[in-house]
Amino acid sequence: MNNELLTDLKWRGLINDCTDLQELEKALATKSITLYCGVDPTGDSLHIGHLIPCLVLKRFQNAGHQPIVLIGGATGTIGDPSGKNAERQVQTLTTVMHNVACLTKQLKALFADGARFVNNYDWTHNLNVIDFLRDFGKNFSVSQMIAKELVKSRLETGISYTEFSYQILQSMDFNHLYENYQCQLQIGGSDQWGNITAGLELVRKKQGHEAQVFGLTLPLVTKADGTKFGKSESGAIWLDANKTSPYEMYQFFINTADADAIKFLKIFTFLTAPQIEEIIEKFNLAPHERLAQKTLAYEVVKLIHGEAAINQAIRITKALFSGDINSLLSDEIAIGFKDVPSTTLSADLGLIDVLVTIGAASSKREAREFITNSSIVINGKKQASLDFIVKKENAIGEEFSVIRRGKKKYFLIKHA
Repeated sequence: MNNELLTDLKWRGLINDCTDLQELEKALATKSITLYCGVDPTGDSLHIGHLIPCLVLKRFQNAGHQPIVLIGGATGTIGDPSGKNAERQVQTLTTVMHNVACLTKQLKALFADGARFVNNYDWTHNLNVIDFLRDFGKNFSVSQMIAKELVKSRLETGISYTEFSYQILQSMDFNHLYENYQCQLQIGGSDQWGNITAGLELVRKKQGHEAQVFGLTLPLVTKADGTKFGKSESGAIWLDANKTSPYEMYQFFINTADADAIKFLKIFTFLTAPQIEEIIEKFNLAPHERLAQKTLAYEVVKLIHGEAAINQAIRITKALFSGDINSLLSDEIAIGFKDVPSTTLSADLGLIDVLVTIGAASSKREAREFITNSSIVINGKKQASLDFIVKKENAIGEEFSVIRRGKKKYFLIKHA
């Protein structure tokens, strides 16, 4: 083994803090280690921001180390004191376990067969409160728990004992994984530093101070304008294709600001440093060609959704840019025009009436003006006839008609 991995993580800006970076470098240089990151099933899908620790775990896997993905069925029922002023909404066990199954499926696609998946509910649900307090609570100092940043930030607004105890449960995870799988390293976001260090302390108290364990945190990723990464105007960018389509994810990354594009290439892709340096050089020479954004969008969507999905996303993008709507299939029309105003027509209708019905014109007089001025395009073709009839048989897949008014104003008709 060697330390190229840590060098690469530093170059990518993915190391925020480490409990003992020098000793971790020595451990990685001599052997393959087992490490883990935890994911709480607060929902049935991760969003793109949640993916960052998992990608770092994948980088360790690619370097020959053994990753464990912990889906927190137990901690998910408790709720991490996130630093927000309010307590998390407590979810039922049924909901949590449904979320566990969904996240496991998502992440297994990322790690293929090379990672171990565990659920901390398995080793906590039979633990009674007396054993919990005696065997684990006894090892925690209340003053130290209060000093943890996530807890300290909530003291004025209030924090329940349930969320206060979260760090004990997470510490039990590290201890369990060390005992059963010789896991030596936990990684997580910078906001998890207090929980991670609490876990290290518990392992050493339970296993002896000779236990060699480490914590590594990753920086909070923000955009150049200081806003939180991972959200678009329409909301979070989810990994679940039913919540955020591959095309929408592609558009999110293709619209990355120049100031962020290279940074995100380093964080979200597995391109090598020389490959990224070459992209940087070409990007700086011709930023208008947006090579960094195109590469970023391609690599991320391909990683999460596969080759067919990224090819479809690119095909939809090219068709919309060129106006060649007819080249798309009906399901691609539904994806590409998901957010435009849509109207269902149950019968064929004259174009003038259609424009008023869908809101493309405020009156029949205005509709006639748009048509005679060649401002109306239907399914990629200009239509200047006042007598034109919008028919289901002429629709794309006999299902959709796309009407464009001017250069950018789109309307979608669904033919019943």
